[in-house]
This record gives sequence, C-alpha cells and structure tokens, in this order.
Amino acid sequence: MFIERPPFLYRMYFSEALWRVPQSEKCVYLTFDDGPIPQVTPWVLDVLQQFDVKATFFCTGDNVARNPGLFNSLRANGHQVGNHTMSHVQGIHMNTPDYLRNIEKAHDLIQSPLFRPPHGFMRPSQFAAIKEKYTTVMWDVVTRDYSRNLNSMQVFDNVRRYTRNGSIIVFHDSLKSQKNLIDALPRSIEWLLENGYKLRTL
Repeated sequence: MFIERPPFLYRMYFSEALWRVPQSEKCVYLTFDDGPIPQVTPWVLDVLQQFDVKATFFCTGDNVARNPGLFNSLRANGHQVGNHTMSHVQGIHMNTPDYLRNIEKAHDLIQSPLFRPPHGFMRPSQFAAIKEKYTTVMWDVVTRDYSRNLNSMQVFDNVRRYTRNGSIIVFHDSLKSQKNLIDALPRSIEWLLENGYKLRTL
C-alpha cells in the first residue's frame, strides 16, 4: 500500500501539491507518465477513444522532441498534457538550478501549467520554486503497471482496491508498462465506468 497509495506523512511533506481532487460527485482522473512514444501511446489513445474518455499525459521533453506529431495528437484528441521534465530526472539527484533548467527546457516544448516530478522525488527548495509557476500534480493511486513482479490482473486489482472519489490514477505509456497495460487499462476503464465514475482531465 505504501507504493500504490502514498502515505499520509509523505503527502503532508508536499502538502501544497495536488494529490487528489475532492469532489462531491463520483469522478477520477486518469494520468499517463513518460511518453509519448510510438510503440505505446497511439494504442493508449485508441483505447481512450473506444471508451470516449479523456486523460492527462505527463510528457518528457525528450519524447516530445522525438515525436512532435504524436504529442500534437494528444491535444488534438482533447487530452490534457503536463511537464514531466526534459529527461525524466529526479530532483533529489540534482542541484536546484539544474533541475529547474531541465523543467524549463521541457516547458518550451510542452507549454503546460501542470508539472509532475519523476517518481515524486524533489527537494523542498525545488518544490518551492516550481510552485511559483506550476501546479505540481502527484497522485492518489499508482497502478504499478511498470512492475515486473505484477501481472495485469494485479495491476487492475490495484485500481479496484485503491481508487476512490477524486483519485488521480497513474498509468504509464512506456515500453516497461506495455505488457501489463494492454490488459489492465481497458479492464480498469470498463470497471470505473461500470461503477459510476466519470473520467476527467486535470
């Protein structure tokens, strides 16, 4: 549970970040990290179109630079995009000026007020600077679709077990997640809709 849903103390450490969106009605927010890439993202878009739902994609600048047409198709299809740094770097391994430059380099390509730090790791000084310009979006549920120790049914079970009203749910449009995503994503969306959740963008 400490992976699938961040513990209370960690949420309080970055209490001004967006972890969950309190709602009076039943809705959740699907998000995808690390893309866009041609091997996975077009398939994700097809699944979302099949269910007529929208999502928020936190993109790395490197992948946007390599796949500009695919990035443009995210917006053209009504999805939201966010900044996931230029090169998927963790702030705790960088000094603050270099980390901020990496984010701004990605912003030149992505142009979004939303930011998600890779793995959720950054220094307090970095967060203080980032929140002056961006809304930092964390998560309420990590599906762990990337895990080699989980199969697709276990990924789906994470969605069923931990999702609640206002949850921000993290999937990944990445090669590492592809094996689990192919079954878990459509199964999860179908379950969410059948249980009365509306799926919205951030």
